[in-house]
Amino acid sequence: MAGKKPRIVAIANEKGGVGKTATVVNLSAALSVEGQKVLVVDMDPQHNTTNGLGIDVADDNISIYDLITNGKEYKTSDAICRTRWEKLDLLPSHIDLSGAEIELVDEEARENRLKAVIAQVADDYDVIIMDTPPSLSLLTINVFAAATELLVPCQTHPYAYKALEDLFDTIEDIKEEINPDITISGIIPTFFDQRTRISRDILERLQTDDRYKDLLYNTAIRMNTTITDSSDKRKPVVFYRKSSYGAQDYMALAREFIG
Repeated sequence: MAGKKPRIVAIANEKGGVGKTATVVNLSAALSVEGQKVLVVDMDPQHNTTNGLGIDVADDNISIYDLITNGKEYKTSDAICRTRWEKLDLLPSHIDLSGAEIELVDEEARENRLKAVIAQVADDYDVIIMDTPPSLSLLTINVFAAATELLVPCQTHPYAYKALEDLFDTIEDIKEEINPDITISGIIPTFFDQRTRISRDILERLQTDDRYKDLLYNTAIRMNTTITDSSDKRKPVVFYRKSSYGAQDYMALAREFIG
C-alpha cells in the first residue's frame, strides 16, 4: 500500500457502556469484508478487543505493552497477530498495559510512543482502528496523539448524549497541545431501540443539534442480542451471523465509513 496514506482512527468516548469496543471489533471486521486491509490496535488493558477477535495473549507473547514501554527492543511487526479472517490484523493488549502509565511517567515524549509504533507499519494498511481505555489517561492521550480522526459511539441515552460535550472539549485541548491533525470525523448512534421514546428522542437531538448533526452517521447500530452473543463466541458479528441486524448495521456503517 505504498504511497497511499492510511486512515488512523481512534474509537473513543469518555462515557463507558456506549458500545466502544463492540464498534472497534465489528466495524473493523466489516471493513475487512469490504476489502480494506485493517489493523486493530487494542490500547485498553482490559483487552476485550483482543478477546473479541479470538486472540489469546500469553505472558511470553509480545503485546502493545512491550512496544510502547520498550520499543527499542521490539519491532511493531513482531507483535502483530493475524486473526482468523483475511485482511484483519491485531496489535494485542495485555493486562500489563495497566502499569504502563506509571512506567512512562518520567519518559521523554511519552505521549507519542504509540504514534512511533504505528508509523513502522502504517503503510501496510488501509485503515488502522484503535480502541481506548474507558477513562482519560496517558494511554488515551497516546491514541489521540497517533490518530488523524476520531469516531465517537454514542448510546442513544441521555447520559451518553450529555457526555459528548466533555469529549469535544477534550479533543479541542488535544488539538491545541498535542495533535493539531486530529479531527472528530463521525458520531455513531448505538444501542438504538425504535420501540422506546427516549432512544428516538436522543437520536432526533443528535440529528438536529448544530454541534453534532453534520457529524452524525446515517447508520444507527440497533439493539441486537446477536452482537452480545458474538462477543461471547469471540467472533465479530459479521462472521458470526451475517443475517442478523447487528451484522447488517455494521456492514452499512463500514460502507458509509468508506464512502
